[in-house]
Amino acid sequence: MIVVTGATGNIGQTLVPLLAGAGEEVVAVSRQPRPGTLPAGVRHARADVGDAAGMRTVLDGAEALFLLLGGELNAHGESPRALLDVAEAAGVKRVVLVSSQINSTRPEAPSHARLRAFEAAVRASALDSTVLRPAGFASNAFAWAESVRTRRTVFAPFGDVALPVVDPADIAAVAAAALREDGHAGRTYVLTGPEAISPRGQAAVLSGALGEEVAFVELSREEAHAHMAAFMPEEAIAGTLDVLGAPLPAERLPAPDVERILGRPAASFADWAARALPAFR
Repeated sequence: MIVVTGATGNIGQTLVPLLAGAGEEVVAVSRQPRPGTLPAGVRHARADVGDAAGMRTVLDGAEALFLLLGGELNAHGESPRALLDVAEAAGVKRVVLVSSQINSTRPEAPSHARLRAFEAAVRASALDSTVLRPAGFASNAFAWAESVRTRRTVFAPFGDVALPVVDPADIAAVAAAALREDGHAGRTYVLTGPEAISPRGQAAVLSGALGEEVAFVELSREEAHAHMAAFMPEEAIAGTLDVLGAPLPAERLPAPDVERILGRPAASFADWAARALPAFR
């Protein structure tokens, strides 16, 4: 049995069907009632990964755990050891943690201290652990969906700074491999797209996919900060803007891990946009 936390998010909504389609017994965990999109045969558990005691019955009998921290859990909460102790006691043998590329490139970044604590905890545990460090998600472009639908305009900072954003479906595919296959214990994988693309370039991709011009309006750092404050914790905003506006050389380069693990090239932003297009129409 494989327990998937964050089951309704950008990664989980692909990972759960992948595992179920491979014949795995899957428990999809979310804080909300059972979504209607879960595949047949997948059990839903309403629980909070930030409440280790509440996860005890969910994890009972599981062999593997996909661990994703969401929202405020990236900044504060219980000791990482609390959840891992519960997982070990429940019989879990394998854990796959979603962290961030920033912990490779900026290991002292205050915004990612909690993720670093989880990385250290899973490595120190008795579980076979794999850490995924994705770059920025292609799906962050969903933040533009309303303005593209209503005004055919993308508003974003640092219009010409290119980064190799990763398709969340590729993160899910790598996670599925690490959850199901041997040979990934103790590994850390950096997951990116196949090429760097700027926000202005992403707007052009959306324009081509829609068959209509999508304008690009560049925001100042201050304007972007004010926008991000509506959905991101304050302690994460400055670090995110630093990466978007002044990426380090390693943050600009595509990494080989997606292709190496999956045996195919990583999906491009255009690949992601083709699937996501209904949100922008």
